[in-house]
Amino acid sequence: MLDAVVVGAGPNGLTAAVELARRGFSVAVFEARDTVGGGARTEELTLPGFRHDPCSAAHPLGINSPVFRTMPLDRYGLQWLHAELPMAHPFTDGSAAVLSRSVAETAASFGPRDAGTYRRLVEPFLAKWDTLARDFMSLPLTALPRDPVTLARFGLVGLPPSTWLMRRFRDERARTLFAGLVAHVIAPLGGFATSAIGLVFALAAHARGWPVARGGSQSISDALTAYLQDLGGTVHTDYEVKRLDDLPPARAYIFDTSPTALARIAGLGRYYENYRYGAAAFKIDYALDGPVPWTSPEARRAGTVQVGGDSAEIGAALRAASREGRAPDKPFMITVQPSVVDPTRAPEGKHVFWAYGHVPNGWTGDLTDAIERQLERFAPGFRDRVLARATAGPAELAARNANYVGGDIASGAASGLQLLLRPRLSLFPYRTPHPAVYICSSATPPGPGVHGMSGHNAAKAVWRRLRQEP
Repeated sequence: MLDAVVVGAGPNGLTAAVELARRGFSVAVFEARDTVGGGARTEELTLPGFRHDPCSAAHPLGINSPVFRTMPLDRYGLQWLHAELPMAHPFTDGSAAVLSRSVAETAASFGPRDAGTYRRLVEPFLAKWDTLARDFMSLPLTALPRDPVTLARFGLVGLPPSTWLMRRFRDERARTLFAGLVAHVIAPLGGFATSAIGLVFALAAHARGWPVARGGSQSISDALTAYLQDLGGTVHTDYEVKRLDDLPPARAYIFDTSPTALARIAGLGRYYENYRYGAAAFKIDYALDGPVPWTSPEARRAGTVQVGGDSAEIGAALRAASREGRAPDKPFMITVQPSVVDPTRAPEGKHVFWAYGHVPNGWTGDLTDAIERQLERFAPGFRDRVLARATAGPAELAARNANYVGGDIASGAASGLQLLLRPRLSLFPYRTPHPAVYICSSATPPGPGVHGMSGHNAAKAVWRRLRQEP
């Protein structure tokens, strides 16, 4: 009998397996797809030689992950590559606000009226970032806070809606960039704790940047897999699990799946029936004949580029997708240009480009024209650079990754109390009614992102129980 079986070889499932294996437990991972990766994969989606990330591409939470930083993943091929700027948010006049490794440079891009406000907002937390990140991403009740005072201060600033925090800024440049940071979790700007989302992304950039993985996001999953195998764990691909009886006997079963799939496989009935899935993504991967022709020089130097005219436009796009049930006319987009810093991603002189906008869950339309009209506002002539494109709406995203129910790449609405207390209102969110079954996906705290902390937190709950058993 194995000590633990993990279902799903995404970053959280692999992290849970590694955490158990390096504590001496026997572990096996079962993955339905023919390769490991989940939300961290790399494939040739368009033309030969163009390597795209079907889901996540830039990794501010990956390089800052408390659990990844304890693993020797660099020995297994993981190399972080940093563009000159972590992120830029261009405007139609050719200027941009930037998120730089330097707080001073970031503040200066907002203009003199907001520079001091921004520095006073982030600098007290940046000085204690590593401890804060560990405390913030370990909640709830998986570890006692190492610095409860700083965590409480962060909560006072972060728990109110981001619209409240943005009132501190007097000019639109800072408000627009911060609104874009919040929109990374596809949540309306006025939601509970959305200020914390924006602050976490900003602090992550100042602490260690927003890098891409050399060769693509698959490198993260491959490094975790190789480390697990060196620790004695096994990984089985092309193995779809439909019920618990499909798995070998084990003392614990850990699911890196959606709550919906877990309930079906483990026979939990309607246990997760109140779990809400959020707005979806419409994603396009481009093969380009040259770099994106941004009018902003800062955008040309950035790894990630946020695309949205101003904070009101970003808010309207989020409301349309999340609450009004329609695709926005001017979608807010997150774009990543990995080949700016990683020449392995495309043939010489060519580039890969990654972009997505937000649409309602399960939406069946085509957002391609709206996305490219938005890009042309900030990068005139963009369409002339396109060699090929691969589009993926909600149905295609869900087919590629079963955790993305209805195309929700956050694996559950990141709004209201569900932003922090997911997948149920519980002090022990990784447990289920079945005493041997646990959940470790992005549907559990701390939520979406390639950081492995959901897997780490779930593994901690498992190893505590296994050590108590005879």
